[in-house]
Amino acid sequence: MTRAGLVALVCGGLMMALACGSPAGAGGGVPAPAGSTWQYQLQGPVDTSVDAATYDVDLFSTSAQTVAALHADGRQVVCYVNAGALEDWRPDAGALPEEVRGQELEDWPDEYWLDVRRTDVLEPWLAARFDLCKEKGFDAVEPDNVDGYTHPTGFPLTEDDQLAYNRLLARLAHERGLAVGLKNDLDQVDDLVGDFDFAVNEQCAQYRECEALAPFVAAQKPVYHVEYDLPLASFCPPPTGFRSIRKNIVLDAPVETCPAPAP
Repeated sequence: MTRAGLVALVCGGLMMALACGSPAGAGGGVPAPAGSTWQYQLQGPVDTSVDAATYDVDLFSTSAQTVAALHADGRQVVCYVNAGALEDWRPDAGALPEEVRGQELEDWPDEYWLDVRRTDVLEPWLAARFDLCKEKGFDAVEPDNVDGYTHPTGFPLTEDDQLAYNRLLARLAHERGLAVGLKNDLDQVDDLVGDFDFAVNEQCAQYRECEALAPFVAAQKPVYHVEYDLPLASFCPPPTGFRSIRKNIVLDAPVETCPAPAP
């Protein structure tokens, strides 16, 4: 993994950063999930036995009881929400009009890009999803597919359209006392690091893009990083500020975590 340009944290990991008095989460004073390990599971019943400080799990298929059980075990729980694309099988899919539905995502059947310019329609729909995150007891939210302007969505989306939409997502989370993570969207990290509390990244080691996340590290905001194709040894130990794991791309329960550094 490329490491040049990543800024070392003065106080080490996020737990120590908070102890040293670093700023709380952006926008609403909401701290990001703490701890040096995480689990990312979106398929199947949540395996609560995984030794991870932070769980990132699906909004709809994860019950409030599962969130409470994870909290009772000392875990923090992130709510996965698809914010930039519509999945036909979700219970609220019918709440959106057809005109905001664009091209189908490559490799993801029955999932369609959204016209993020239409915040008049999308904001109340998103707010209801974020309300459900809050009601179930989640600590934070991970909005997915927030880089549609770089994909063939079927809409003439611009960089400014995406920035405005992503800042809307951050505001909706913070208004509910939820921390919020920036998922991928590496080209806009410099513009959005002040609005988001942590980053979630897929495959920056494989594509040699991890340096783009240096602003999060410099701001003492954690980077939750997952690889699917690379062997664990090729990106461990991770750079300072990264929590790195290897998963199956379907994001079921099995997980490989970078070993803790030797004392």
